[in-house]
Amino acid sequence: MSVRRVRRLTGRDRLVVAVMVVVPTLLVLALVWLPALLTIVLSFFSWNGLGDVSNAKWVGLQNYRDAAQIYPPFWPALRHNVIWLLALFVVTALGVLLAVILDRELPGGRFYQTAFFLPTVLSLALIGFIWQLIYSADQGLINGLTGSSIDWYGDPQYNLWAVIVASAWRHTGYIMLLYLAGLKGFDPTLREAAVLDGCTERQTFFRVVFPVMRPINIIVLVITVIESLRAFDLVWVINKGRNGLELISALVTQNIVGEASRVGFGSALATIMLLISTVFVVIYLRVVMREED
Repeated sequence: MSVRRVRRLTGRDRLVVAVMVVVPTLLVLALVWLPALLTIVLSFFSWNGLGDVSNAKWVGLQNYRDAAQIYPPFWPALRHNVIWLLALFVVTALGVLLAVILDRELPGGRFYQTAFFLPTVLSLALIGFIWQLIYSADQGLINGLTGSSIDWYGDPQYNLWAVIVASAWRHTGYIMLLYLAGLKGFDPTLREAAVLDGCTERQTFFRVVFPVMRPINIIVLVITVIESLRAFDLVWVINKGRNGLELISALVTQNIVGEASRVGFGSALATIMLLISTVFVVIYLRVVMREED
């Protein structure tokens, strides 16, 4: 019977392990947790961002009360974020449908996967410029085909929906890829058992396939909620989040780095976003930990 020797870590090995653990930890603390905590702290102060932080004045919950009571863009921005979220849920269903279709190994499936996923690698700002070719009032594709003269990005009656469609173009491919990966790893014997039990293809998907992919469903839920909250790039490059495109993320930027320069008030808006996101992140972590147990 051979005895396996356990190699002890040398001093150099311990140094490498320590560096690999300590450096990423410090970066996360410095670039993620510290700014988040400072944002929460500053939300209880009134500060214009000029001079030393000691010039900040404690106001307690006044910034939050002002946001809810006397700041006109807040509730429209929150409503627009909710509309954005509901629209992304519809788009998520479209991504699931595309994944189911492409999972059937159709001719040219690789081409369609690439075509649908390609927008995902583009930034939202770049997507905004690309869709300008479609939405332009003078030379846009839609107005060229229909003969209308609607300014899709400029008219408050249409611009929110136009921007959501452009964002959905990117979001669909990402959701499709997640579910397609899940379908590729799905146990085929479960499908066969469902067919033997007399289930139709539709019943098999909703009663067997979809419930089994619960981890992916939770991930997609969290991603969709966070995407709707942090939607910023697209509306900012269009009109800086004004004129019908108010979003909470745009209001944060307007107050912190804009002409208003109200760091404390902008931090309160950012904290509200953080709290809403945290609710869904906690739900996701609870589900994951429960499955591991």
